[in-house]
Parts: sequence; structure tokens; C-alpha cells
Amino acid sequence: MLTGMSECNTTRPIANRFRGFLPVVVDVETGGFDAKKDALLEIAAVLLAMNEQGRLYVAETLNEHVEPFEGANLDPEALAFNGIVPHHPFRMAVSEHQALTNLFAPIRKAVKANQCTRAILVGHNAFFDLNFLNQAVKRTGIKRNPFHPFSNFDTVSLAGLVYGQTVLARAVQAAGLEWDNNEAHSAIYDAERTAQLFCTIVNTWEQLQPPAPDPC
Repeated sequence: MLTGMSECNTTRPIANRFRGFLPVVVDVETGGFDAKKDALLEIAAVLLAMNEQGRLYVAETLNEHVEPFEGANLDPEALAFNGIVPHHPFRMAVSEHQALTNLFAPIRKAVKANQCTRAILVGHNAFFDLNFLNQAVKRTGIKRNPFHPFSNFDTVSLAGLVYGQTVLARAVQAAGLEWDNNEAHSAIYDAERTAQLFCTIVNTWEQLQPPAPDPC
């Protein structure tokens, strides 16, 4: 009698690697630091995949420009930092509810396709992104949030351990990846660089480990 077929790494590699979680890299741009009061203005999510050799790679990037919720605070210093003009018509911004709906559908699909139980947020200072995401979910009343409500992978800690760097730009460069200061502080760019950093760290770790026994 064969046992453990559902645990076979060849059929559900990401689910096995991260205890049933699908890592999804998230970056938000906001109107300040207070997730309850300040506006969520942009959110990007990067879906990861794993090849037959067990190496992570960037699969797809999702992005939404978000209208400030009613009564949201917009700190001028935060806007000067990220360069966002919240009410500019060319932003093509949508409501928080629509933005989360647009993002969560493909993330839930990826969770199911990878036989995972739910997504887990990966971020640089991940608590910041997760707090803004959770508050937006709370404001909009969306029920089918694919993300774990409090667990996360923080590339600040991982990069500090591996490279001795905690600033995203320096960590990315220490990992041998490119960094463009002119592109930084947009949700897409920061999320994609964070995703590449996370993949590099995980893949490097895997190369250092002895081969795992075949569970099949």
C-alpha cells in the first residue's frame, strides 16, 4: 500500500516547502504610516512559482491604484516621498473594495492551483504592508481574504541574517540584483525587487541543504 502520496514534492512543491502556505509578495504605497487613518493609495502583489528543481521564481505581478477612502488622511510628506498625486485622473484609481476584489481573485486561484491552504504575505517590513491590507479588508467588509491575518515572511529579517543589510536597496544589491533609485518607491518596483530578493534567499538556502529524502 502506497502512503504519503499527497505529500509528494513533485505534485505540490510550494505547499510542502512553506507548510501549506503560498508566499505572495506585497508592497503598498500610502498617505502616511497609520493604517487606520491614512489612505491606501497603491498595492502590488507578486505571485511566485516553483520549478521542477524546487527553485522559486517570479510568475506574475498584479497592481492596483486605489482611491483614498472617505475621510482618509493624506500626509504631504508621505506624498512627496512616493510621488503619488492621489486624485490625478490618469491614475485610473478604483475603490478599495474593487482593488482588493481584483487582487484577491487571482491570488485565491493561485492558492488553489498550488494546493495551498492560504496565502502568506511576504514584505520588506511586512507588518506595515499587512496592517494596511488588513485595515482595508476591515473597511470594505470583504470576506474572502486569502492572506493569513498575522503570519508573514519579512525580508528585513531574512536579508539581515544573510547579507547583514536591512534597507531594501542595499539588501537587493548585496544579493547581486539590480536596483534603480529612479524607479524605487512605486508599489510595483518595490514588490518585484522584494520578490526577487526573497527568491534569491530561499534558492540560495536550498542549494546549501543536503538532498531531502523522497517522501513518495
